[in-house]
Amino acid sequence: MRIAMTWPRLILASASPRRQELLRGLGCEFEVVPSDAAEVHNEQLTAREVSQINAYRKARSVAKRFPDALVLGADTLVYLDQTLYGKPVDLTDALRILGRLQGRTHQVVTGVCLIHLRAHRQKLFFESTDVTFRSLTTEAIQAYLGLMNPLDKAGAYAIQEHGERLVQEISGSQSNVVGLPMERLQAELNAWPTD
Repeated sequence: MRIAMTWPRLILASASPRRQELLRGLGCEFEVVPSDAAEVHNEQLTAREVSQINAYRKARSVAKRFPDALVLGADTLVYLDQTLYGKPVDLTDALRILGRLQGRTHQVVTGVCLIHLRAHRQKLFFESTDVTFRSLTTEAIQAYLGLMNPLDKAGAYAIQEHGERLVQEISGSQSNVVGLPMERLQAELNAWPTD
């Protein structure tokens, strides 16, 4: 994937190394300025709503400091049966989350916000991907958790880190499950006005 951009500056409002690696795949230059915006978690809202609100809050907090830049914010959530799963608080929580997801199909939703304050432009969108887990024993889940750090990952897993041990099938954007829906993002960036 390559993108033709003529903006003077693109900022990724995320410290996620996975998002940085995905964005580098577009062949565009960007800076990383992690957002300090607090994430919202409201059980009255859908995963689509929560992820887009959080993406907007992250992007806007960085855009206030860099109003002449195009800022990209993102938030990824896992949900199953209307229950949202963000990052686990500890390994016990990670084991509990993966135990709930095993043998079932859940959704991974990433909200994305592109914002340029000086130009008074913004675009908010989301992408959803279905992920089906294998049937897993507690021992298999513990073995997986011994191979990676689940504490900074929504749903306590990463498909790019031994994900084959958990995942049976992915329907939709695989990069979305990693943290950025690159197909949609590339289209949105290519359509972004440059005047």
